[in-house]
Amino acid sequence: MVSAQARAEIDRMVAGRREAAARPSSPRTLEQDRRDWEAAARLTVLPKGARFQGVDAGGVKSEWMEMPPVNRDRVVLLLHGGGYSSGSPRTHRKLAANLSRAAFARVLTPDYRLAPEHPFPAGVKDALRAYGWLLDQGVAAGNVVVAGDSAGAGLALSMLVALRDAGAALPRAAVLMSAWTDLTTSSPSHGINRKLDVQVTRQGLREAGALYMDGRDPADPMASTLFAKLAGLPPLLLQVGGDEVLLDDSRLLAERARVAGVDATLRVFDSMWHVFQFHAPEVPEAQAAMNDIAAFIRAQFGD
Repeated sequence: MVSAQARAEIDRMVAGRREAAARPSSPRTLEQDRRDWEAAARLTVLPKGARFQGVDAGGVKSEWMEMPPVNRDRVVLLLHGGGYSSGSPRTHRKLAANLSRAAFARVLTPDYRLAPEHPFPAGVKDALRAYGWLLDQGVAAGNVVVAGDSAGAGLALSMLVALRDAGAALPRAAVLMSAWTDLTTSSPSHGINRKLDVQVTRQGLREAGALYMDGRDPADPMASTLFAKLAGLPPLLLQVGGDEVLLDDSRLLAERARVAGVDATLRVFDSMWHVFQFHAPEVPEAQAAMNDIAAFIRAQFGD
């Protein structure tokens, strides 16, 4: 059964969508959407004790987040979502704080370059640069967990595939929330869940994917990691809402990863929406997901 807090959030999102549909049909610009998200992020109340600080991570503007106590040798590299065209460390501070607390780790969130100004593979290059900077700072690859939500989860997988192909040291594990792994939007849930998803639409994904790929094939396995060779990747935790159009982006990737010999754990949270983890701890299902992430990360380190 869905909690009262989750039901209230779903009702709020449905009402917001109806209100937007009733407005005069003047299309919103990407720049307006970016500004609105950043403005909303400034109103977010961070958990007590959260500390953040800007840093240059090898030429990539980034932000450290800590929720003491932390093991300073342990780092979560958080790649933010936003359809590859919006979002920032600021929009993801609360999620970063919750991940810091879950992992007993510092969290580094790169402000990677966004489409359409900087299309694929600019974001992948920035993620790799930030990861390389961590290693240059003396952080062991085995002490890094890469995490991402939505497009950020897809970017995390792209980074892992690139590192594996280069024969480089891989992070210990990856946490992938509502991963976008199929830019072709061909997975069955894109149609099956189209009336259930209160946030994401197939058309919106196609538009965001077109901005990111800038004329390239959306089935490119470095961008649509559902089609990549997955053997040799570190352990994966995939969390996804049961009502998402992106449900199969996680479900099918988990299946293919297991066939390739990868330790892949899939958690489907019934009736939940896209990146519902943002609403921890206020929504019980979101907090349960954060607890699941904590257990996964701590198990990887033998805590």
